[in-house]
Amino acid sequence: MKTILIVVGKTTDTRMQELEEEYIKRINHYMPFEMEVIPKLKNTSTLSQDQQKEQEMLLIKKRLQAGDTLVLLDEHGREPRSVELAGWFKKKQNVVSKRLVFLVGGPYGFHDDLHRMAQEKLSLSRLTFSHQMIRMIFCEQVYRAMTILSGEPYHHE
Repeated sequence: MKTILIVVGKTTDTRMQELEEEYIKRINHYMPFEMEVIPKLKNTSTLSQDQQKEQEMLLIKKRLQAGDTLVLLDEHGREPRSVELAGWFKKKQNVVSKRLVFLVGGPYGFHDDLHRMAQEKLSLSRLTFSHQMIRMIFCEQVYRAMTILSGEPYHHE
């Protein structure tokens, strides 16, 4: 199973980029993992929020493949603890035959079509984080889940 994190817009903070890259490198020790960046929309001042979500959705759909399992990182999703997330990954490794795709939406969230397409929704916190921070937090949690599954001492509980 290959795991993909699709994000809208690039990270501009070099410190966040370095942390993302470090965790992606660590995750790849356990499973194939990559982040795909969809360019941020340009000239959005004339677009409504719904129009922006629709344009982002069209760009996202181009990145999806038949057979993908789509998981939205969404504030209304299930909020697992780290150990529960590890168990969830273990189950997914047994049932996902192609790609497990996580999606971080743009500033206004996801278009309704993406909500309908998604098999699941996960929330990383009830708190709101910047899109740049959530990528790093998500990558760290995936790495943590992999170390939990491997019985390594990174996670303390």
